[in-house]
Amino acid sequence: MDVTDLDLETQLLGGLPIVNVFYERLGLDRLLETHVPDDPRLRLSPAAALGVVIRNLVVRHAPVYALGEWASRYDPSAVGLTPDDVELLNDDRVGRMLARLFDADRASLLTRLVLDAVATFDIDLSRLHNDSTSLKLSGAYEQANGHTRGGKPTPAVKHGFSKDHRPDLKQLVWILTVTADGAVPIAFRVADGNTADVTTHIDTWDALVALTGEVGFLYVADAKLATFDNCRHIHTRGGRFLSVLPASRREDRIFRDWVVTNTPDWVEAMRRPTRDTDHPEDVVSTYEDHLPSADGHRIIWIHSTAKARRDAHRRHQAIAKAIAAIDALNRRLASPRCRIKTVVAAEAEAREAIAEVNATRWINIEIEQDTVESFRQAKRGRPGPNTAYIKVSRTTLRVRFAVDEDQVTHDAASDGMWPLITNDRDMPANELFDAYRWQPNLEKRHAQLKGTQLVAPMWLRDPARIEGLLTCHFIAMLIASLIERTIRHAMAGAGLDELSLYPEDRGCPAPTTARILEIFSGVARHELTDTDGIVLRTFHPELTDLQRQVLDLLDIPTSVYSPVT
Repeated sequence: MDVTDLDLETQLLGGLPIVNVFYERLGLDRLLETHVPDDPRLRLSPAAALGVVIRNLVVRHAPVYALGEWASRYDPSAVGLTPDDVELLNDDRVGRMLARLFDADRASLLTRLVLDAVATFDIDLSRLHNDSTSLKLSGAYEQANGHTRGGKPTPAVKHGFSKDHRPDLKQLVWILTVTADGAVPIAFRVADGNTADVTTHIDTWDALVALTGEVGFLYVADAKLATFDNCRHIHTRGGRFLSVLPASRREDRIFRDWVVTNTPDWVEAMRRPTRDTDHPEDVVSTYEDHLPSADGHRIIWIHSTAKARRDAHRRHQAIAKAIAAIDALNRRLASPRCRIKTVVAAEAEAREAIAEVNATRWINIEIEQDTVESFRQAKRGRPGPNTAYIKVSRTTLRVRFAVDEDQVTHDAASDGMWPLITNDRDMPANELFDAYRWQPNLEKRHAQLKGTQLVAPMWLRDPARIEGLLTCHFIAMLIASLIERTIRHAMAGAGLDELSLYPEDRGCPAPTTARILEIFSGVARHELTDTDGIVLRTFHPELTDLQRQVLDLLDIPTSVYSPVT
């Protein structure tokens, strides 16, 4: 046979076979087919289209309009399609499938999905962490006004407090709850863009109770949880909560006043090295407040020696910046061209300058006003015995400041301290501290949503399609978290401290799904075909030792890449 009659076709596999194994373990195809029913008039089933969206979000995010191009690079079976189905992927068809997902009984779908994941992977639900973040959107979004669709409210895209530091953009609020066991997401909600965090916890906790069928889990969240209404709702229903006591609460001020003249009986909880090698290790201690909160709950104070150093340094820097700002203002006031002419205006300017560097607590100011008199000739010419003079009075302003040493001493007494509030009467203080300091792991899921999964820009305008896509983001995050949890548990069981996942064989002690899939990114299958399209020979990929090790830790057979014939 003439070799010019042969054709070599390459079909990319990448990390999709790994994703597909977890996709199948969760039974996602069955769930999507059950809850998002097919229609004979549709050329592509909703389950197939949504499956492509989910796989794409796990592996590498591509906009909805580019899904067809992305899927065409892979073996069609790896993305859950047939060769003919790939050509049907376009933004309009995928958008309509996302709207169908919104119209479906998503609550039942996600509940079944999460409960199956908990049972299949034996996930511990005894401690749940909650937090929210903002999702910035570009555009007017006039249709996303919170109207109902099929009896369901759609999310309203509005201006609100932007955690992305883009107050100029409208947004939605993403509320996520994960387990302390592997940071596996088990619940999410999309709220209007102007929703305050403090108002979300009661509905979230009620939903978690309905999902888990229990009230005894420890619900951990930030200071927005610690309101009287939120705490009372959880406590009176038999639940447990753990949060930071807000600095605005009276209990915080009472304790900080008390430690000025008293020394708490601190109990060392842990020691850990600091990032700065010039400083000794950080010693963390706990103290249970001798006074309960106003609503009768435990207050646990945490003291960190490293935080105490940071607090003192920040206060010193703030005072220094405030003094420099006042000096700059005095130079302006001394200039004849300065437009600040009144004591009130000068004081307002000084207070604003001090507030900008957060030093208001430690700097006292007073505006000094002085009048300087001078004389000048009434008319031009050489002065003589009969020359008339005019008295000119000019008022000068100067800001006098003094560092409030008493306030500095008062605040220094509580450097490095911060309070937790809980209604749990049995957990030791050090365990409560360990539970709350896990909270940043939840932030990594928000970083995954905005980073790896690239939730923004959205490129959608219909709020139903937006929420449908965010549902796919949640499912993709669930799959990614299960891959991470599985390999980390396997590493611990095998006694492995790290895997050589980074360039130059550098070790990775906590592999992420993104990094795991990255080492499979170039894996492909090649098929040699003749002019009639008949496959003459298939060249399966040859996996490296590292790739085989990863598959073994994930309990995935190598046959997903090289089927035994």
